[in-house]
Amino acid sequence: MNSYVKILDWYIIKKFLATFFFTILIFLMIAVILDFSEKVEKFIEEPISNAEIILQYYPSFMLWIGGQLWSVCTLIAVIFFTSRMAYSSEIISIFNAGVSFNRLMRSYFFGAGFLTLLYLVCTHFIMPIGEKYRQDITHKYIDKTDDKGKTANIHLFVAPGTKVFIGFYSKSDSTARDFRIEHFEGQELVSYTKADRAEWMPETKKWRLWDYSTHTFKGLKEALKMHTAESIDTTLSLFPEDFVDYTSQQSMMTTPRLMKYIQQQNERGASNTRKYLFELYRRTADPATIFILTFIGMAIASRKVRGGFGFHLALGIGIGAIFVFLSKFTNVFALGQTIPVWLGAWLPNIVFSFVALRLIQTAQK
Repeated sequence: MNSYVKILDWYIIKKFLATFFFTILIFLMIAVILDFSEKVEKFIEEPISNAEIILQYYPSFMLWIGGQLWSVCTLIAVIFFTSRMAYSSEIISIFNAGVSFNRLMRSYFFGAGFLTLLYLVCTHFIMPIGEKYRQDITHKYIDKTDDKGKTANIHLFVAPGTKVFIGFYSKSDSTARDFRIEHFEGQELVSYTKADRAEWMPETKKWRLWDYSTHTFKGLKEALKMHTAESIDTTLSLFPEDFVDYTSQQSMMTTPRLMKYIQQQNERGASNTRKYLFELYRRTADPATIFILTFIGMAIASRKVRGGFGFHLALGIGIGAIFVFLSKFTNVFALGQTIPVWLGAWLPNIVFSFVALRLIQTAQK
């Protein structure tokens, strides 16, 4: 019996993984063809090389699409091979051999565990690197207006007790107007340096202030020093990329970089961290979805019903569509501060966990 169970595990796992990778490959091929037909005119008009298209854009595009479809392809794959097993009476034979439904679930658990682990590594470390290649090419050649970063009336804490105010920032030449560095002790302003113009110096990675003045406060007394037609270099934890905020910028960072960025933005008092927090929670919530959809697909497809494989597949696609809709729905509420960010990322999993439990309870045993 033990040897049979081991054979059964490998049999299910091989069918699971082979069907999954075949399914996602088909979807990737269709996605690449559709994307190329949509962007071929841009590729012709813009000075993009064939190497950038073939070696950078489309490998990273397939990583991105694969990440979007991973969970749904898992559900389709489970329904596909389990339904075929059910209609060839393999499921009934397994039960007749003394294998319980719960023991059969363990075989599916192993396959789902492998895909979850692989997806975790990809979504935290590999996909963000590929996404950066894709987004860089997209912003350079395809969508050049995706930058949502602020350029006027910017307030940022660059260190404890140090705040920078910028009246206007020009991204084209990395210069700022009405540049002010304020120093605080507790809640009290003790000094500030004001410059009519500040320029980023890439060779030294410092800001050069022109026509600046320093103001020092001691009680009610103020000391002023003017430095007209002079410049000074100052080191701040502030860089030109801090003024760039692409719509999908959070997906271009590996998880360690993303966590560091969120901490840095919180220290600066920035208010645009919710989408970064959501991305952080999503990268763990999405892989967990694989287990839930695996058991949903197994419970649905392991029973023979009138309508056969087509009915199972249609039901699975319907469940997948509802899951995607719920994910987008909670995404909007999480980013709009209606619900906590972590709840927005995990709510679809919580809801569908109850669906999975109910389907397992009523599945053919």
